[in-house]
Amino acid sequence: MTKRLTEVAKKAGVSEATVSRVLNGRDGVSETTRTAVLTALDVLGYERPTKLRGERARLVGLVLPELQNPIFPALAEVVTGTLAQRGYTPALCARTIGGVSEMDYVEMLLDHQVSGVIFAGGSYALADARHDHYRRLTDRGLPVVLVNAGVDELGFPRVSTDDAVAVEQAYGHLRSLGHERIGMVLGPEGHVPSRRKLNAMIQAAGWGDDDAECVERSSFSMEGARVAATKLVERGVTGIICASDVLALGTIRAARRLGRVVPTDVSVVGFDDSAFMTCTDPPLTTVRQPIETMGQAAVDLLVTQIEGAGVLHDELLFEPELVVRGSTAPAPRR
Repeated sequence: MTKRLTEVAKKAGVSEATVSRVLNGRDGVSETTRTAVLTALDVLGYERPTKLRGERARLVGLVLPELQNPIFPALAEVVTGTLAQRGYTPALCARTIGGVSEMDYVEMLLDHQVSGVIFAGGSYALADARHDHYRRLTDRGLPVVLVNAGVDELGFPRVSTDDAVAVEQAYGHLRSLGHERIGMVLGPEGHVPSRRKLNAMIQAAGWGDDDAECVERSSFSMEGARVAATKLVERGVTGIICASDVLALGTIRAARRLGRVVPTDVSVVGFDDSAFMTCTDPPLTTVRQPIETMGQAAVDLLVTQIEGAGVLHDELLFEPELVVRGSTAPAPRR
């Protein structure tokens, strides 16, 4: 008990006596101090006293699929900073292979009486995944915001990059360089953002059934992308549009293992413009997601719900930007 008082007091920046007064429901504590103590209790993982459990903390969960892809730490930095400015404490929940699942994190966040949750890259983006834990949040009336496209039936507010515009930019760039045989390395079949990118490509390139061999699916890993891209390069594709920067890096590796030079023989376009893409060899041409604007918008949407000002069910689409670097060049001459 003494250790708990000391840790909570240090986290909240108050005395142990103040913490004791809050936990015992005594008077003489300002609402601001009381909120700070309860938030510190939640962040440190201590259970609230029974009489205080019915109140939600000013604690917001941010659930990410991983931290290895640089785009997710970048989003986390924006979201956590914006939450702090709005007076909320972020609780970062990042999944790992064999670790805590998204479903488990939802249970933990509910136990901690969070005020709301922001998801990025979760199973909501996979049409064939289980979505029961999201419906639990709906049943509880908990404010939720999703970053990037998800299955429509969940009904949560969404903040997304416009996948159609991203593909139009990438495809137009490769075509301007003279590439005629253009392929795609996308995420799994049920991945909603990848579906949107494919539909946009079908429209932009006028693809038909005969062009199915220009698309390969992969997990969002360099190893998976290398296998997928190898098939495309062997089929004579000279320009490849990828659904993430990680997939693009795997694609470059595949081309090199086949003895091809990027961009002389094969041009590669990524998606995200995550950290260090200027430092790759060659520097990666990619479509930049406006992460800072999207992260701030996600927080604004969530706080609006928390404060009872209504829910915007429409999807907010943000326009990406093509960033041309060294991984694309004119198509090789036949």
